[in-house]
Amino acid sequence: MSEIREDFMCDCANEGNSGYLSSANLPEHFGKNIFGLKVMKEMLSPKAYVSIEKTIKEGGKLDVSIADEVAEAMKKWAISKGATHFTHWFQPMTGVTAEKHDSFISWNGDGGVVLNFSGKELIQGEPDASSFPSGGLRATFEARGYTGWDPTSPAFIKEGPEATTLCIPTFYIGYHGEALDKKTPLLRSMAALSKQVCRLANLFGIDVKGKRAYCTLGPEQEYFLIDKDHFRARLDLVECGRTLFGAKPAKHQQQEDHYFGAIKPRIMGFMEDLDQTLWGLGIPSKTRHNEVAPAQYEMAPIFEELNSAVDHNMIVMEAMRQLADKHGLACLLHEKPFAGINGSGKHNNWSVVGPDGKNWLYPGKTPHENAKFLALLCAVIKAVATRECRDRWQRSSFRGQ
Repeated sequence: MSEIREDFMCDCANEGNSGYLSSANLPEHFGKNIFGLKVMKEMLSPKAYVSIEKTIKEGGKLDVSIADEVAEAMKKWAISKGATHFTHWFQPMTGVTAEKHDSFISWNGDGGVVLNFSGKELIQGEPDASSFPSGGLRATFEARGYTGWDPTSPAFIKEGPEATTLCIPTFYIGYHGEALDKKTPLLRSMAALSKQVCRLANLFGIDVKGKRAYCTLGPEQEYFLIDKDHFRARLDLVECGRTLFGAKPAKHQQQEDHYFGAIKPRIMGFMEDLDQTLWGLGIPSKTRHNEVAPAQYEMAPIFEELNSAVDHNMIVMEAMRQLADKHGLACLLHEKPFAGINGSGKHNNWSVVGPDGKNWLYPGKTPHENAKFLALLCAVIKAVATRECRDRWQRSSFRGQ
């Protein structure tokens, strides 16, 4: 089995002769490349830790006074992992993630350098916004855009061929607060949902003081793996990620025999590397299997809080593409890369956790719990119906009907 050492690959030097992680070491390995609460508790003062924990768990405002301490701890942790640079990792409206790397170096006054990372650099960045799509919100010459630290999603280490980079999840907005990314609307919708679910909880006599509601998400990721030489021979696959011409394959889905079938060694090697990588980044990869179409597969994680799950899915897709390349494969994530056979879904299995810490979309065993379930279910049905009616009206208005 290949031992991958490049982008996103975890260090497995001490995890057995084969380089593969054993089950006995998995709990220790899980999350070793993220700056999460466990690391913060060890490296921050009690005051700073309590403050940042409250921000993360309760969704409160960030205490700016602790930013320098958190930044210094984050820098020391990242340097111990081999990091030379940091980046504000964000999700512009391009369908992929973006990053601008800055090194930790600063002048020391004697012609040399020291390694610094301030709270100001942690909290806010200013990448050029002129070349990113804005949905018509701004003119091209208005270059000013800001990235802001999202402490609810942990910073992580991205490994390169020779060194590593500290990646800090951020949102991305314009000068007047316009959302220039995918994360800002998500965070705002999460806050709106929490507010309304807490209002509903009040009607059920639930104490909501200092608490919040939130969505959980378990995004299944389907994908195709194609031999790299076959992939390069098809210009349509290379340029578009899908076929634009050609005949249907002789074998496709006649007997559905690929679904849950035995995983071939070459693909298993890719899946094993993917799991190790994701576990090191604190991504709870749970399930792997053959999907319906030939050369199609699926990875499914354990449910997480919505914001983390979305960030993790972006990392998953990038890791899949990079690791496939190391295995002589090409990973296709287009939702319909081949005509006539199963498309690749991203099934978003979601639910709502109320301020009482319980899943409100799970029927309870008591009339009270069932009442919460039915009330929220009716609200969801109503919201979907309202959105559908509005969309139909907009489509008919557009056609002049």
